[in-house]
Amino acid sequence: MTQTAAYREKNEAAASSVLAAVGLTALKIVVGVLTGSLGILAEAAHSALDLVAALLTWFAVRISGKPPDSDHLYGHGKIENLSALVETLLLLATCVWIVYSAVKRLIFGGVEIEVTVWSFAVMALSIIVDYTRSRKLSAAARKHGSQALEADALHFSTDIWSSAVVILGLACYKLSDRYPALTILRSADAIAALLVAAIVFFVSGSLGMRTVQALLDTAPKGLEERIKAAAEEIHGIIDCHQVRARYSGNQLFVDAHVLVNGRQSLEEAHRLTELVEFAIQRIAPGADVTVHAEPDTLIKPNLTN
Repeated sequence: MTQTAAYREKNEAAASSVLAAVGLTALKIVVGVLTGSLGILAEAAHSALDLVAALLTWFAVRISGKPPDSDHLYGHGKIENLSALVETLLLLATCVWIVYSAVKRLIFGGVEIEVTVWSFAVMALSIIVDYTRSRKLSAAARKHGSQALEADALHFSTDIWSSAVVILGLACYKLSDRYPALTILRSADAIAALLVAAIVFFVSGSLGMRTVQALLDTAPKGLEERIKAAAEEIHGIIDCHQVRARYSGNQLFVDAHVLVNGRQSLEEAHRLTELVEFAIQRIAPGADVTVHAEPDTLIKPNLTN
């Protein structure tokens, strides 16, 4: 697949997520206001943040697809990590608002909620839409190695569980209307909102850790050892050292130094570096690999004299 076709597929997946987020946010706000359900309003706020996150992902995918230039020699992939960081902060802000509103309602008394068929319908529709777009984003993320789309897919997959929690809260509230002795169930809506906040906090925390690691150029765990082992298995490679790896968006860059026989020709040494590059790319397909060969006969000058 050409780079243009890959960019088009990633952009299409991100754009469809934006459209879905717009529809769900508007629908949840309307139903939440009409019924007075804090659980649905919490989900509306969550969907509004989903919309912002989807817009950020769409923007990041468009920018990260630009080729390297004189100002960005490693490309523009870091914009994906930056958008994920902003998304994490927005999610944490949502958690604070949901927890505040839920605790306030639990302490100072609840608000009468009108649970209608529309309350359940909007949340069921939300689950269907989130499941569909999560699968589409996951497929695009795996196919193109996009961390931005992967984060978006993870985000929307958790929305399925949070919507299910809200449905449970509404069902408990409806049950308390039918059986007055079960008045304790009237707090279920606020408790469901707290569970939504817990889910959002867990997802945002996980996403935040991955984002910070990417921005700090944290190397994939165990990659250095695997590269050294693969390189040193090649006949003619005496030693592999100074292995460095970093991500820029979905693009992995790997640099490595290898020690070779200094008495062989430059052509032979270059052939060995190509073999090392192929070995690294088998471990990390699609990686941008640079291998530097050093002769074992090189005598470093004594700089202390």
